[in-house]
Amino acid sequence: MSDKNLHTKQEPTSYKAVGRNRRPKAGKYFAAIFLLLVTCFTAGLGGGYIATQLSGTSVSHLFASGDGNAVVSKDEEDISSVASKVGPSVVSINTTAQTSTYFGGTQTQEGAGSGIIISKDGYILTNKHVVANSTRLTVITSDGTVYDNAKVIGTDPLNDLAFVKVDGVNNLTPVVIGDSSSVRIGQKVVAIGNSLGEFQNTVTSGIISGTGRPISAQEGTSVESLTDLLQTDAAINPGNSGGPLTNLSGQVIGMNTAVAADAQSIGFSIPINSAKGIIKNLLKTGKVERPYLGIKYLTITPEVAKQYNLPVKKGAYVTANDGSAVMSGSSAAKAGLKDKDIITKVGDIEVGERGSVSSLVSEYSVGESVPMTVLRDGKTMTVTVTLQTYAAS
Repeated sequence: MSDKNLHTKQEPTSYKAVGRNRRPKAGKYFAAIFLLLVTCFTAGLGGGYIATQLSGTSVSHLFASGDGNAVVSKDEEDISSVASKVGPSVVSINTTAQTSTYFGGTQTQEGAGSGIIISKDGYILTNKHVVANSTRLTVITSDGTVYDNAKVIGTDPLNDLAFVKVDGVNNLTPVVIGDSSSVRIGQKVVAIGNSLGEFQNTVTSGIISGTGRPISAQEGTSVESLTDLLQTDAAINPGNSGGPLTNLSGQVIGMNTAVAADAQSIGFSIPINSAKGIIKNLLKTGKVERPYLGIKYLTITPEVAKQYNLPVKKGAYVTANDGSAVMSGSSAAKAGLKDKDIITKVGDIEVGERGSVSSLVSEYSVGESVPMTVLRDGKTMTVTVTLQTYAAS
């Protein structure tokens, strides 16, 4: 089971996301195929600073040493400087896939998305839905270099994340990863991506319109729950999926993935902190593994606190509709977490405004020990959780 919120509600507004942007191989591309977003609920992913090494080569430059979200100087507000800084780290991803037809046959479809370079030697972060079921991947860098040997090396089983590898390179330009947990409503941001699958490295700008947004995306019979998203009014179009949302320091704070249907300027990005733990582990071991806590919980709001008669108005209430909320043999179970515990902090960060439990856990990598502050029977205690893996598919 995933570390996801159990509290759901049906929204009256329909949504659609910037999906794979696939079209039949034959013919000119005219329109994207969208994901349908039908349900909303709360959970999330969180953040911090990470630096590690791969094969003895320092990658500390990959992660920001300061909080670029706080930058408001006029020089930093120059969108062109951000585009120049980040543009070389954004790639276009073209895909080929075989899909079933209504008549029982198959057809070849081509699609396009975007990706974010995270290492000199060819690791690229993108959306899972961009590369799903693909039989061939082609990566095109901002200078027009084409790599036909790209392959998917793993996906996040709980989020819309995938990792692609281009072999035989050691000169790509990785991004600088920022901290999505400290973004501010109204903060200026820049989105870059392969718009419509035709206009490579298109740059748009806007602001952060909201944080902690929950949606569910459906494509065919597949449903993907996306949580703790950043909402932005920067233009996001089909083909932008997998591309970066950056702050004005050029630090990546999100990955663009969805837009609201029948609305104006309502786009969504997965917060980059949701990928930090996996990135750290990937650059260290070459494996795509997600840290997994192993609980079911409700994100505490004033309404939830009233309903369950809880002594706090924010945090995570460990509970399930049926059975135990703590998965047997999980990291949480081994640490001694129990049903009806209230988790108020992960590390030194409070659960709530800066992210949910899942959000904050995602900063860490597999094998790391994380202190959590827990309220149990009116008493506050600290529980140390050693994170196990939820292996990627």
